[in-house]
Amino acid sequence: MSTNTPVLSLDEFEQTLPDTGRVMGLDLGTKTIGLALSDLGRSIATPLETIKRKKFTLDADRLLELCQTHAVVGLVLGLPLNMDGSEGPRVQSTKAFARNLAQRTSIPMVFWDERLSTAAVTRTLIDADRSRARRAELVDKMAASYILQGLLDRLHYGGTSFFD
Repeated sequence: MSTNTPVLSLDEFEQTLPDTGRVMGLDLGTKTIGLALSDLGRSIATPLETIKRKKFTLDADRLLELCQTHAVVGLVLGLPLNMDGSEGPRVQSTKAFARNLAQRTSIPMVFWDERLSTAAVTRTLIDADRSRARRAELVDKMAASYILQGLLDRLHYGGTSFFD
């Protein structure tokens, strides 16, 4: 584990997880947090809900309540890298959220590259002929599902991500 962040490497995260149990994906936006949940066998990610951000304590309370309700064994936080792989202000905000959350829970966490996740989900919703209002309502939790599914696929099928 890095001294700068409480977040594990992918290998450490995988080794820490029990054989079964749900993993939750998070898409941390400035106004909302999209959440997705895996099945017990960690094969399929399903959108769960969107938390409207208020302040960290309230956001973390709701997140941890959902983790307890669904017996979550791991958290996957989308890391919003710039397209060239560099870290901007949103990455720093995500890392700060992870550091603060780690002070309140022992659930293992890992970052997952989320580049293009919102764009991919938005395109899917447009293709499904969803209204702009409905897309806005769905995009965050679907982006969380997209992020989580990427990690689940990596855990099940091995190999490297597109950006490795």
